[in-house]
Amino acid sequence: MKMRAQPAATARLPRQLSAGAVRKHAPRRPHGLKTRRAILRKAVNIASLEGLEGLSIGKLARALRISKSGLFAHFGSKEDLQCAVVDEARDIFVEKVIRPAARLRGLRLLRALCQNWLTYGEQKTFPGGCFFSAASLEFDDRPGAVRDRIVSLMKKWLGNLEHAARDAQSAGEIREDVDVRQLAFEIQALAMGGNWSSRLFRDRTAFRSAKAAILQRIQQVTATVPSRK
Repeated sequence: MKMRAQPAATARLPRQLSAGAVRKHAPRRPHGLKTRRAILRKAVNIASLEGLEGLSIGKLARALRISKSGLFAHFGSKEDLQCAVVDEARDIFVEKVIRPAARLRGLRLLRALCQNWLTYGEQKTFPGGCFFSAASLEFDDRPGAVRDRIVSLMKKWLGNLEHAARDAQSAGEIREDVDVRQLAFEIQALAMGGNWSSRLFRDRTAFRSAKAAILQRIQQVTATVPSRK
């Protein structure tokens, strides 16, 4: 879905990447919703370090010092918990990466999405680095509801990059001969490479290197006309 900016900050957020996306659960009372969000924030942090498969209701209950039966009131199974954690990570990603750029268009939007993504990774929004980079690798060969959720979200994210680039191309900011789908793929590959280097090598310069490479790639395809204000 397209991600063109509108006056309302969430007007063009893709359904699966929007913080207000409808979930299967019935509406909850404010206190119950607040408790659930606190549980999920802890669960996301654990999963970012130990993986979604390393997350269980028992482990989460011990970390929160509450009973397993109390958690079962919120999540009926491990898969339900994993799916809810993916949704929570999505909401955080939207808040940190997509929403701040929602009023921009074209080349400015593309650059902002890239910069926001790298800042989100460099500032360790999750203690284990980019949640979706890790989850994508963990579930790439594991069929099921969790993988389907991750695949859908990553496709939407690539779509955001592609549509921003296509909008810039339509405005004459990116050359007509550029394959914007290929450009989105390259940007994502560079960003994930930065996260990989940061985590595996503990390279503190990895995100700066990724940012420089991405901005250079965007510059290479930029048309020689002034960008729109």
